[in-house]
Amino acid sequence: MFFERPDAGETAILVHVDFQDEQEREDVGEFLELVRSAGAEPATLITGSRKRPDSRTFVGSGKLEELREAKAVHHAELVIFNHGLSPSQERNLERELKCRVIDRTGLILDIFAQRARTHEGKLQVELAQLEYMSTRLVRGWTHLERQKGGIGLRGPGETQLETDRRLLRARIKAIHKRLDKVRSQRSQNRRARARAEIPSVSLVGYTNAGKSTLFNALTSAKVYAADQLFATLDPTLRRIEVEDVGPVVLADTVGFIRHLPHKLVEAFRATLQEAAEASLLVHVIDAADPDRELNVAQVEAVLDEIGALDVPILKVMNKIDLFDAAPRIERDGAGRPEVVWLSSRQGQGLDLLQQALSESLAEDIIDFELRLAPEQGRLRAGLHALGAVREEHFDEQGHTRLEVRLPRRDFLQLMARLDERADDYLPAALQATPVWEA
Repeated sequence: MFFERPDAGETAILVHVDFQDEQEREDVGEFLELVRSAGAEPATLITGSRKRPDSRTFVGSGKLEELREAKAVHHAELVIFNHGLSPSQERNLERELKCRVIDRTGLILDIFAQRARTHEGKLQVELAQLEYMSTRLVRGWTHLERQKGGIGLRGPGETQLETDRRLLRARIKAIHKRLDKVRSQRSQNRRARARAEIPSVSLVGYTNAGKSTLFNALTSAKVYAADQLFATLDPTLRRIEVEDVGPVVLADTVGFIRHLPHKLVEAFRATLQEAAEASLLVHVIDAADPDRELNVAQVEAVLDEIGALDVPILKVMNKIDLFDAAPRIERDGAGRPEVVWLSSRQGQGLDLLQQALSESLAEDIIDFELRLAPEQGRLRAGLHALGAVREEHFDEQGHTRLEVRLPRRDFLQLMARLDERADDYLPAALQATPVWEA
């Protein structure tokens, strides 16, 4: 990383302020989870309420004095705000408290820096860090005056701050170029899957809703899954088999969070594009979370921002084992699956999810009986190759009776290859042009 992370385990004073505007409010429980996920040790939580933030230090003079006392009592090295701070507010607070101060965005970036594993993930985190830090460079160089002259020291007349900003811009530009290559490669992979007509399903949802546990249960993969925020950062793709559909690409994606900083959405656009271009989104929801409706609204807001709300969505109510609910499928007025209730950790209802995926992804499935003469072996072989034969019986004359089930499109393509008319084999009810009796 361009910026070194602070060592984990630092003692931190936490600050949370309630505002009258509901849109500005943050969740205290989620804040504590974020801090623990970052590896900090919360010493105390200082809360307060204000109509609006103070323009200079975010909190008032009384709360600032309370922060000083808490820092001295707990020997804290860090103060973390559950809110976004402006660069000037951050500088003023550090000057007053004589320690490092980070805001909610900086905290989330730190967690992302710990979680990134792939080359792409590290690039995206570094880009978000650089763009975030570019407005906060001045605090690191306030002790420097204009560079002095002298042998070996005569430069272009820049301040150290200006030099750093120029280096930052160059590094940001280089990362954008490398990420453009990643986006191009991902786009090629998606086009290849589209040409092969392989559907893609993306797991999306609020962070810690259980996406990775569900992903592992469906794919037998070993993706890192833990009861912490942002356990998954890098997208993971696996191929699964879905009845009546065949191979399907399943993607596990980064979790969303309320007030996710816009810079992070921008930085992870290449990753989130997997969701925007999926055949189906599986929105995993923590059914036991009392704030689940707010979490659903936040996920839908991010999906809207990346242009993914037009993709069909199947909701999964996860963690039903926490309140003793039964696995089930809820359907809309047309009988299509809309919500699946399950427990990915206990394996309850996974068969129902497979059924819902099949119904959501499968095209026009035809199920009929076929009687073939011995000389029609090529058609029989073709149906077997497609895995469409469910039962097969032979009579004494060598005729074959097949019970087949497959997508209509696959049957039509097979008929075209064999130069046969599909309607000659389909029952009247399944024919594209119904045959009416005279």
